[in-house]
Amino acid sequence: MVTAPSRSSERQRTVPADPASAYRTDLDGLRGIAITLVACFHIWFGRVSGGVDVFLTLSGYFFVGSLLRHVIVTQSPSVTLRDAINPLTRLTRLARRLLPALITVLLVVTVLTVVVFPQTRWVATGREVVASALYYQNWFLAFNSQDYAAASSANSPLQHLWSMSVQGQFFVITILTALAFGGVIKLASTVIPQLRRPAVIRAIVAIAIVGVAAVSFYWAHMRMPINQQFNYYDTISRTWEPLAGGLLAVWMPRWRVPTVLRNLVAVAALALIVTCGWWIVGVESYPGPLALVPVLATLAIIWSGATATQRGARVDMPVINRGLASRFPVWLGSISYALYLWHWPLLIFYLAWRDSNDANVAEGVVLIALSIALAWLTKRYVEDPLRAGRSTATVDHHLADGAATADSTREPVLSPTSRRRRVGAAMLSYSGVLTTVLVVGVLVTGVGIKAWERHVDNIVVDTTNLDPRIYPGARALIEGVPVPKVDPVPKALEVLKDLPETSYQGNISDFKDPDIHVAVYGDPTATRTIALAGGSHAEYWISALDLLGKQNHFRVTTYLKFGCPLSVDPNVSVDGVPYPACYTWVGKVMDRLIADKPDAVFTNSTRPRAGIVGEWVPPDYLPIFDRFKKAGIPVLGVRDSVWPHNGKGAIDSPTCLAEGGDAKSCGTPRDPEYGTTNPTDAIVADYPNVHPIDLSKGWCTETLCPAIIGNISVYHDWHHLSATFVRSLAPELERQMKLVFPWA
Repeated sequence: MVTAPSRSSERQRTVPADPASAYRTDLDGLRGIAITLVACFHIWFGRVSGGVDVFLTLSGYFFVGSLLRHVIVTQSPSVTLRDAINPLTRLTRLARRLLPALITVLLVVTVLTVVVFPQTRWVATGREVVASALYYQNWFLAFNSQDYAAASSANSPLQHLWSMSVQGQFFVITILTALAFGGVIKLASTVIPQLRRPAVIRAIVAIAIVGVAAVSFYWAHMRMPINQQFNYYDTISRTWEPLAGGLLAVWMPRWRVPTVLRNLVAVAALALIVTCGWWIVGVESYPGPLALVPVLATLAIIWSGATATQRGARVDMPVINRGLASRFPVWLGSISYALYLWHWPLLIFYLAWRDSNDANVAEGVVLIALSIALAWLTKRYVEDPLRAGRSTATVDHHLADGAATADSTREPVLSPTSRRRRVGAAMLSYSGVLTTVLVVGVLVTGVGIKAWERHVDNIVVDTTNLDPRIYPGARALIEGVPVPKVDPVPKALEVLKDLPETSYQGNISDFKDPDIHVAVYGDPTATRTIALAGGSHAEYWISALDLLGKQNHFRVTTYLKFGCPLSVDPNVSVDGVPYPACYTWVGKVMDRLIADKPDAVFTNSTRPRAGIVGEWVPPDYLPIFDRFKKAGIPVLGVRDSVWPHNGKGAIDSPTCLAEGGDAKSCGTPRDPEYGTTNPTDAIVADYPNVHPIDLSKGWCTETLCPAIIGNISVYHDWHHLSATFVRSLAPELERQMKLVFPWA
């Protein structure tokens, strides 16, 4: 921080003479265009527009440029080392710019979550509120994108804040790095005075930026085929984009270029920014090489309008830049941060309230208008008052996903002293009240989120002793037993915790665990053994097999791993994320099973094709069955359960029920996706060791697969059967197993 005896002398020392630092209203307009693209593509087209990449690039241009000027200025002998490297002022200023609007939106999202969303979504949204407030939302989404038990984040009202987290992390790390670098230069320049020269500092910074950006760009490109879902949110993969803007702030070409050429460049660049959302599938391609399109286009617009930096007589800005600097784009840019924060939650809550997957033209117009109104109100009554009293000593542009705020290089026009004091006192009073409200809101919200999480974590589901006359479950369809009118169990919120015993006891390998965890259930002293092997769709059968093993005196040993059915497919993926660890694990577990030689292996023999429809026996299952055949091990091949879906897509059954749905409205139409014929029957001739187990009559009628059967909730999430319902299938499972093994 620069110390000075007076504001005027401070201004003289800290205001850079470099014309590249002059405030660019055309870039405000570019932010206005970018946020318009983001909102429109989100609301109407369900695509990535490239607008966020524009914001990231502008962030780097302004932020790195500001820090570079700070480092250069603080090399002055009149500036102490302590002031030069003190990060408190900048971090405080950054927080004052970013947090008020963000906290306001998070508080409103919390209230709307309780009002609009069912209780089954409260925990997930609450965790995202915390992640967003602490700027790790991108990592929360990245890791949950491959969390087998997690719902899709596509319908999260805070999904868009991943980019805020990326930028927040970039800002903090860049501040600390820049100030540390400035301190090192200040110390070293006492020995080598040439180091304090601006040209030398710029050269060192440019080399560092190029190196880090190159590593980030390579990482982003390399990770795309490995785990693009994670890669999309990864700060490391995204860092090259703001650094590209930062490099232009360090070195802006000063060649004299004909105005006509600058016009052509600006036109082409703006056209690329506006259209790239249509011909680039951003979710699949960014932040890889195709992200160069919006990034380089943004750099081109910055350069085209930097006419003050070119050598020779100054010329006017190109037409495009002058248009971007016009009143409405600049105004839109001034509210772009708040507009970005508001538009997505409004869309998601509206769609949830409407139970719809998209908004029509009229609805979209209303949502955009409401977002703009809330953005203006937020800026006017939240952001601006809490930025009052900020230093006006240096140019310091900070962008937060399209929101740049700049400390003016010019002194404000002062009112008469008395009036200024009255206005200042009023602003301080308002700011104090507003700050108090936000702080109290944060505290109450934080306590509420943690209290609700604790409540959910403490839910215990114990349905082992249900009265079968009141809760017949699958027997209602299989045996036609009467079903009394009572509320189903477990309740929508409780069923989320109705998991298999192996999950509660840690006897299943997670995604990153390469080990085989063999656990024993049923009758541990029995001489007969059934091995339960595969992924989570095999795992949930432990609730019935454990019960039958105890009754009929056979052991059940488990060989389970999340998302990993017994398959020879080397390209296994989970929700589109490559999962090579599964292939390795299956190889090891097959060797172990052959060596252990159980009396039978219980595993899945079918699976929906393409995720939720077109049931089949996957070809990569067949070599597994063949190997068991050669080893003389019988296979009880269980038909997979229905993955709930309707014309709108996959169904989260607990949430659907919590929202007021019923067995039918939250159910899955059976025909034609889940036929009456078991596909396993077709392979028995070639694999006589495979014995089909088909329990589909327990969860489907001829036309419908209900979400509630016999007063029991069928699913505990998107596609896993609840432990309670599986236990209700035990009598039918026992009947079919005894047809093969009388001892079972």
